[in-house]
Amino acid sequence: MKRIARLPGARRLALFGAVVLLALTTSSVAAADRGPGPFGVTVRAEPSPQTVRVGALFGGDGDLLGDHFCTASVVRSTAHDLIVTAAHCVDGGGKMWFVPGYRDGQAPYGVWEVTKTYVGDAWSGDQDEDSDVAFAVVEDLGGLDVEDLVGGNAFVTGQATGATAVTVTGYPKSLDVPITCTNKPTVHSRTQQRIECPAFPGGTSGSPWVNGDGAVVGVIGGHEEGGSTDDVSYSVVLGDEAAALYRRAANWPV
Repeated sequence: MKRIARLPGARRLALFGAVVLLALTTSSVAAADRGPGPFGVTVRAEPSPQTVRVGALFGGDGDLLGDHFCTASVVRSTAHDLIVTAAHCVDGGGKMWFVPGYRDGQAPYGVWEVTKTYVGDAWSGDQDEDSDVAFAVVEDLGGLDVEDLVGGNAFVTGQATGATAVTVTGYPKSLDVPITCTNKPTVHSRTQQRIECPAFPGGTSGSPWVNGDGAVVGVIGGHEEGGSTDDVSYSVVLGDEAAALYRRAANWPV
């Protein structure tokens, strides 16, 4: 369950430092479908037009004093106000706030209140791990919608697992900066896919899997609510159910 940290803080931070050092010293750099570097190496995500579409989810009053607990990202919609995350990130009730591009305690692109969430019937009924995807609407800020400010990724279903590499970007609960890793997903089951990216601990549930075309083709969640270890993460295989949920949330014509 990526919503909750699995390793003691000192060990987790030491591991993160090790993978950053590996990224700086390795000479084997993969193209990774225009990704940020070597396959299977986790590094700090630098600000860019792509990474600022990813943000941390906070509870409480939106003052950034509470811990961020999950990750979400902006996807395209009719109203330009939609984010995607994992269903298990939005089932706790209470107020939620989305902070795109969150970094070092700052909200350079604002703090956006979540006003509505969408989960599939299989999740709301039985919390089926094969339905662990959710969308949420965020309120505008001064008449400006979040997609108009930071842009949004396409949300694409029906892609074959591992057809291309993907870049996963998210916010560990233990850090106030995002991390990122590029690798090729592999099949876990007919309905689940997995990716080997080290040091993706609690807080990274909901992190988007973005392919080289800038499309979200997965979200950390699903099996074991995203994974029981920090080094292997899971996503639902996005199929007809996810497509229908997205159309409803994004208000696309059927």
